[in-house]
Amino acid sequence: MKKSYIARGVCAALAYVSLSAMAASNPTLTNPAISFVLDGYYQNGNRAMSEHAEGFNLGHNELALSANIDENFYGKFTTVFEMHDGETEVNVEEAFIQTTSMPYGLSVRGGRFLSDLGYLNNQHTHTDSFAERPSVYRAFLGNHYSDTGLRLNYLVPTETYWLLGVEGFAGKPLAAEDEHDHDDHSDKKVPVINGYTKIGGDIGVSHSWQLGLSYLYNANGRRALEEHHDDHMADAHDGEEHDHAHGAMYTGESMYVLDAVYKWAPNGNRKYQNFTFSGEFFRVNDILKEEHHDDHDDHDDHDAHKDYHQGWYASAVYQFAPAWSVGVRYGELDVQTIHGDHLDADNLKETDISLNWHASHFSNVRLQVTQQKGTNFEGMVDDQVISLQYTMTLGAHGAHQF
Repeated sequence: MKKSYIARGVCAALAYVSLSAMAASNPTLTNPAISFVLDGYYQNGNRAMSEHAEGFNLGHNELALSANIDENFYGKFTTVFEMHDGETEVNVEEAFIQTTSMPYGLSVRGGRFLSDLGYLNNQHTHTDSFAERPSVYRAFLGNHYSDTGLRLNYLVPTETYWLLGVEGFAGKPLAAEDEHDHDDHSDKKVPVINGYTKIGGDIGVSHSWQLGLSYLYNANGRRALEEHHDDHMADAHDGEEHDHAHGAMYTGESMYVLDAVYKWAPNGNRKYQNFTFSGEFFRVNDILKEEHHDDHDDHDDHDAHKDYHQGWYASAVYQFAPAWSVGVRYGELDVQTIHGDHLDADNLKETDISLNWHASHFSNVRLQVTQQKGTNFEGMVDDQVISLQYTMTLGAHGAHQF
């Protein structure tokens, strides 16, 4: 797609947004909710496995349209515009329909959508309190996992919030690197299956909590060891290509995710003051193809020879005034990198501190400092990275998820 066409499309969309700024709170096909998220930043260095580059750049700019199709269905379409190496990329992040009137607490979503894996993944990145997703997301989900498939949810009729769900996806974004070039790389009709449960509730009027557990099966997640080369394959992960394609850099057949969230707002009013603590733990098992297991076990004297990846993060965000909040996040990542015919253990420790000025629900300006320490990660050159970022919303602005 030529840039001139993109520019014309963006201008037309902005004109439409200006005409639709007073759209009804219950959008319909004749009056859909339209929004445009503007995202730009300056960064003085590079984070490991980052989609953000050094210097002035555009980030995750998205155009979204949504509406109730009729009394039975809701639909949403989200297109993302990004810049990489001076080139404009256009990707469809969401294009789905969802039922709105199924009985017994059931709902079905079909098309392309964000998986409900873990806590952050089903939320759009412009709602985050930090410049980028945690390192476990960048490593295991390609920053955020969006795919084409089908979801079935069941809201259990209990006083405590309890959701059960299962998703089936085409799975290409999570396919191991050596499977990406094969259209028929799996005989599985549903290469990725994700099952999850979320439970939560309130403690009085000021406190709320949620726990989640997910298990994702990835039929194409295992990788093969390569023949030995003196150059150690330069870097078997080819990280830059995966970043741009939003593909996972470290994969396996089984992924387990445990997440926890706690929120506080005095008397339930988040406008003036609130606090959020959240954390997630990821474990990715069975990373090597089965034919390598015997040879792999012969090298058990080397700590690198573990057939799994894992990582975690914890974050705390405190809004101390209506327009100001501060966030602190710490995470660790422990992965096995394929270098020719063997594995090397790599680790990353990352600390983020962010200061956010959000004069309204429609605007946010962020200053963030990232301190990172680790080994052998693609793009990690600087120990300290400073980012200045804005995210602005034009048009409709839906309520944020829990």
